[in-house]
Amino acid sequence: MNYSPALQRLAVCSWSLKPSDPHDLLEKLRATGIHRVQLNLDPLREEPALWEQTGKVFQEAGIIILSGMFGCVGEDYTTLDTIRLTGGIAPDATWAENLRNTEATVTIAAKLGLKLVTFHAGFVPHDAADPDFAKMVERLAAVADVFAAAGMTVALETGQETAAGLAELLTVLDRPNVGVNFDPANMLLYGKGNPIDAVRLLGPWIRQVHVKDAVQSTVPGTWGEEVPAGTGQVDWPAFFAALAEVNFTGDLVIEREAGDQRVADIRLAHELVLKSIP
Repeated sequence: MNYSPALQRLAVCSWSLKPSDPHDLLEKLRATGIHRVQLNLDPLREEPALWEQTGKVFQEAGIIILSGMFGCVGEDYTTLDTIRLTGGIAPDATWAENLRNTEATVTIAAKLGLKLVTFHAGFVPHDAADPDFAKMVERLAAVADVFAAAGMTVALETGQETAAGLAELLTVLDRPNVGVNFDPANMLLYGKGNPIDAVRLLGPWIRQVHVKDAVQSTVPGTWGEEVPAGTGQVDWPAFFAALAEVNFTGDLVIEREAGDQRVADIRLAHELVLKSIP
């Protein structure tokens, strides 16, 4: 059996496998060769009759749920403009429902014994003087309080803002239970800067890392393309070196949201990580 430190840090995002139920997810996880998972908590909230036994099923199978994830209401990823308008907790029209869903999600996560849950907060204005910046800080504080009351950390996905913009937001927010889920591919997909530089800037806040790759668009304002890990523009040796520089030794969670060979692509990412980290 391989007891390499890297293998003990590896996990898979459940939504990458597009499961129909907990048993389907279990079989697909086994096919990847990885026994640790970041679990999408939305199905457990939206379809409890189908998903409420997930914790029991996984425990009996020896699958470790290391963290959770949830989405926000009405998010439209069609274009960069649509997700800017609809993403996360930024839109006023969906804020109340998103806060209620957050509270329900924390209850589910607590029952599973989770200590970390991630989500996309939404667009953060580049100018801290923008009234919407203060609004985002206020809403994130409300979300942070819900998680803090349950003894949990919430981590924000990288993507829609530059690393400098996110660092400023986190500094102003100043909540110890709010961190970053660092996704190098998202920096490229959104066209928000060099992932290696971003790691160094956001290092103090990084709580979890997604292993995902992408090619940046050559047309400003349009999506880049997600590709199998190791075939895109993420400089993986430099990326893992930067994580070591900031003393990150946490979980490396493989995410694959495109393509029709998810298990094969996850296994490719699995091999990439094992080759990159002793």
